[in-house]
Amino acid sequence: MNEAASLRGPALGLAAFALALGTFMQVLDTTIANVALSTISGSLGISTSAGTWVITAFAVANGVTVPLTGWLMQRFGVVRTFTVSVLAFSAASLLCGIAWNLPSLVFFRILQGGVSGPMIPGSQALLIAIFPAAKRGTALGIWSAMTLAAPIFGPVLGGYISDNYHWGWIFLINVPLGLLTGAITWTLLKSRETPTRKLPIDTVGLTLLVFWVFSLQTMLDLGKDRDWFNDPLIVGLAILAFIGFVAWVIWEWTERQPAVDLTFFARRNFLLGVVGLSLGYALLFANNLLLPLWLQTQMGYTATWAGLVAAPAGVVAVITTPLISKFRIDPRIMATIAFLSYGGSFLMRSHYTPDASFLALAAPMLLQGIAMTTFFVPMLTILLDGLPPERVPSASGVSSFVRITVASFAASLVTTFWDRREALHQTRLAEGGSPFSPTFNEAVGHLQGLGTSSLQAIGSIGRSLVNQAYLLSTLDIFWISGWLAIAMVALVWLARRPAPAEHNVAAD
Repeated sequence: MNEAASLRGPALGLAAFALALGTFMQVLDTTIANVALSTISGSLGISTSAGTWVITAFAVANGVTVPLTGWLMQRFGVVRTFTVSVLAFSAASLLCGIAWNLPSLVFFRILQGGVSGPMIPGSQALLIAIFPAAKRGTALGIWSAMTLAAPIFGPVLGGYISDNYHWGWIFLINVPLGLLTGAITWTLLKSRETPTRKLPIDTVGLTLLVFWVFSLQTMLDLGKDRDWFNDPLIVGLAILAFIGFVAWVIWEWTERQPAVDLTFFARRNFLLGVVGLSLGYALLFANNLLLPLWLQTQMGYTATWAGLVAAPAGVVAVITTPLISKFRIDPRIMATIAFLSYGGSFLMRSHYTPDASFLALAAPMLLQGIAMTTFFVPMLTILLDGLPPERVPSASGVSSFVRITVASFAASLVTTFWDRREALHQTRLAEGGSPFSPTFNEAVGHLQGLGTSSLQAIGSIGRSLVNQAYLLSTLDIFWISGWLAIAMVALVWLARRPAPAEHNVAAD
């Protein structure tokens, strides 16, 4: 970057703030809608399961455009690409805020996710570039702190807005922040644009990528409402996704300049690192979606209080990151701590009870905060091990694509499994709730003794059965997630110990 060293003092601080704010906005939008999902669903007159499109549409669109980031930055320059991405993100956020129904909101979320692809890698690249080598650790510290702060503010801010204002404001708040970020970045850094050059673009590879990813995501989101493979549309989407995926792999593996360089997966540490990073993040993403959904629909929590339950994870992550970053130990040990902490957090949640207090619900999030601190950087260090510096941006883009895409698939699968397990548990619980059951009649009699009518008593028992069934389904998912996270430890130790990094690594 031209004249990077000349940016000092207040100008350097302001530029760093704007770049970190760009990261904050993008990460915020992956969490802020989670606690607002019930409110959005109710306002638009749709089920909460259909409302998950709001989450997955953004994630999928973001994932499939990440591989374009490297090409865009080399073709148009890092400063220009980042600035345009932020401004386009602001415009898409405005459209999301004024969406009038589910199709329009999902379309605008796809647009929002698509244009936001360069925001995180762009902000990281610019922060590293404007700081002198001796202070790049500080720059990445700022970047990581803002990345980890977003999970604190996202649920709480999303909950507060949902409870007190129109849900559209969870997107509209991005508009002034985005305009501010874009204005500062362009004003201070436009004279420091990176060199550009004309590059070919893998149009076929990108088209196939979009085709199979969106086919598979649509199948996962629609399947739960269409009885899965008993529906011709779901079967057709599955076939299209499979054919598209196979064609994409063949094309990318043989293309000279592929959009997604699959040859990275021939490297042992990259393969294991990407699998561990993607599955670990998928567990985190899906469970962070499930917890507020369950709290609001079954436990009577408002969106604000559901957000406060999740907030301790972000608080712990922000506090512990500067401390843990000072340790220089085997990244596999740090990743092991992360997966054990994730597993412990999920298993603690698998012991939730119907009358669990706020503190009991929030306590496992403290352990999750430690996991977040020790997860991203070690896994990135493992997967980037042995790569020359010039290949690191491309490898990071591939890993980000896989991570984000797998997480969006996991979100759809978890909400489907949640509803299916609830139906199973409700059926089993209802076996003891027939009018011929002594227990049922005793419960009805007890409620009538408290002043309810017979119909009211039956309705109350039915509602209790549904609540209990969803609780059991939720506990099943937490239990499975916990043991899956712990099992990931074995994967970490199949990787070679990474050599000391020759490049800067930060949580993405």
